[in-house]
Amino acid sequence: MKVEPVSIKISDIVDGYVNDPEIGVRGFGGKLDIRPPYQREFRYDVKQQQAVINTILKGFPLNIMYWSEVNEDSYEMIDGQQRTLSICEFFTHGFNIEDKDRGTLYFSTLTSDEKRKFLDYELTVYFCSGTDKEKLDWFRVINIAGEKLLDQELLNAVYVGPFVTDARRHFSKDGCPAYKMANDLLNGVAKEQAYLSTILKWCARHDGITKVDDYMAQHQFDPNANKLWAYFVSIITWVRSTFTKYRKEMKGLDWGEMFDKFGDVTYDTDALERQIHDLMEDDEIMKKSGIYRYVLSGELRDLSFRTFDKKQKREAYERQQGICPHCGKHFELDEMEADHITPWKEGGTTVAENCQMLCRNCNRIKGAK
Repeated sequence: MKVEPVSIKISDIVDGYVNDPEIGVRGFGGKLDIRPPYQREFRYDVKQQQAVINTILKGFPLNIMYWSEVNEDSYEMIDGQQRTLSICEFFTHGFNIEDKDRGTLYFSTLTSDEKRKFLDYELTVYFCSGTDKEKLDWFRVINIAGEKLLDQELLNAVYVGPFVTDARRHFSKDGCPAYKMANDLLNGVAKEQAYLSTILKWCARHDGITKVDDYMAQHQFDPNANKLWAYFVSIITWVRSTFTKYRKEMKGLDWGEMFDKFGDVTYDTDALERQIHDLMEDDEIMKKSGIYRYVLSGELRDLSFRTFDKKQKREAYERQQGICPHCGKHFELDEMEADHITPWKEGGTTVAENCQMLCRNCNRIKGAK
């Protein structure tokens, strides 16, 4: 890996700057790709952008930037996108700064000396050359000290191609199609790659692939992400039609797994809703989000019930004199576990009268039945 520092004026950076959905984001006379596929979406807010400009106008140093040499006359930005875009957007009147004496200032309203100082400001850029893997490893290292690149953003870098480009169009933008369709069902933020990460995990598992890396490698050069999008639409359509009333507990569930396992079953949706309603009102159930899988699976392990407190456990232990009622052997308190005498499915509740202490082995055996 070869790394060399160079000083570059802002006037050279903003030369030929363009930010266009079709063309991309370019500067440095069109030779610099400011937002290559592995770069994160723009995250700076206005205050952060203004801080960059004020730093420059005061002559203070900005952090080092890193570019990757694509060929003799072409570069990709590895680190420094947020600062570079702030510089370029200010130059093209994308935002303003505030001066306590002069009020709102755009680049065009700066004095001639301020404009010259801004355009002559020199940025320290390290030019990096090497294999794709070396560049990616370098990218990991230089992001440790700043705002870390997210795992999915790194995967986007490794498996760059038409598949990732199209997938990001569907899943990685503010207000993207996935957001409009299912933001109330998905955790995280679209532009931080949370939606894309989720659907890739679902789709990889659906295809019997253990690692998302392997799934992305297999589809890296697909002409588009239509199959990924179609699978996502099928999942969300099934969720909306199966569970007719939305509740906040539905957000962030593993809908892909439920769709794969139960999506072919025809349900009485009115009966499902009545069952969910009753379960939501059951004080014994602590993990309300687990209700959705439970009404499909019937498996108690999908639910989490109220647990007996220390006082209830001690009372039951003393009542039993340390004897496990199943195997008849004596145990210390810390060798036993609390159990519902009458199970929840049979109307049992988490009260002292319904508590018994079983040895760990007997409790495991009972739980497995």
